[in-house]
Amino acid sequence: MARSSARARPEDRTRLASDGGRPSRAALQRPSGLRLWLRRKKPWLRPVLFGMAGLALVGGGAVTVAAIQPAGPFSWLAQSVAEAAADAGLTVGEIVVRGQQNTPKELIRAAIGVGRGDPLLSFSPSQVKERLESIAWIEQAEVQRHLSGNIVIEIHERKPFAIWQHQGDFAVVDREGRVVSADTLDAFGPLPLLVGDGADKRGAALYDLVRQQPELQQRVQALVLISERRWNLRLYNGIDVLLPEGHEAAAIHRLAELQKTAALLDRPVQTIDMRLPDRLVVRQQPGAEPPAPEHGRKTRGSSRG
Repeated sequence: MARSSARARPEDRTRLASDGGRPSRAALQRPSGLRLWLRRKKPWLRPVLFGMAGLALVGGGAVTVAAIQPAGPFSWLAQSVAEAAADAGLTVGEIVVRGQQNTPKELIRAAIGVGRGDPLLSFSPSQVKERLESIAWIEQAEVQRHLSGNIVIEIHERKPFAIWQHQGDFAVVDREGRVVSADTLDAFGPLPLLVGDGADKRGAALYDLVRQQPELQQRVQALVLISERRWNLRLYNGIDVLLPEGHEAAAIHRLAELQKTAALLDRPVQTIDMRLPDRLVVRQQPGAEPPAPEHGRKTRGSSRG
């Protein structure tokens, strides 16, 4: 009998709704004890937070604030702490952004999302880092939030490598082929021209081979990928050089040697077909005359005299 009297009576238990034992709507909307305590103690928390911030600044200088994420089931708790800290003087001061060259400033401001005077603890370095790195120009971002109120952001931008022509459109890409800009193409100086599907991602390797031959590089206008398989070199004088698939390095070296010994690229030719390893096929421009024979050398059909 003593044991049964010690049990909690049904009316003393928390009343549950009839749908599977879940708390009723009124119980969910009622503030929890911790939340009510924070509301009542908010004036008392202000000097405590301010004192903790002061001690951290004195002891650690530019100690980074521990991250408090405002999202999740306890967002109200984080927001209450952030507001109390802001009332105590923990607000955003100076925002320093380093490394910005080509990234539009308005995109950076939108990704940061706070300004001077906003609650410092409402600023999430991890979320801002994620938003910054979603911008096409930015490869990596480092975000720091300090107890002094300063926010320091270091961004590392992708470097413009080439202009990619694809289905009539032009865009600036980096070496990995990621599009970083489709506007102001002339703002980045002379860049290699890549043409064709897949040329944006595969063009850097071929460009490095061409760059090893300065005499050839200055003549190349575009690197054209044919059927996503092999490359053509389009020269400024209109010559198309057909490179063999998978053997571009040897063909480019051979072409550079032919230019040195025979000035092949200065002749009135239309195409230079190097796709076969044992032969070189040269097609002249329509109406072009064959080069005159050297003085003193006999050619087929000349008189023997």
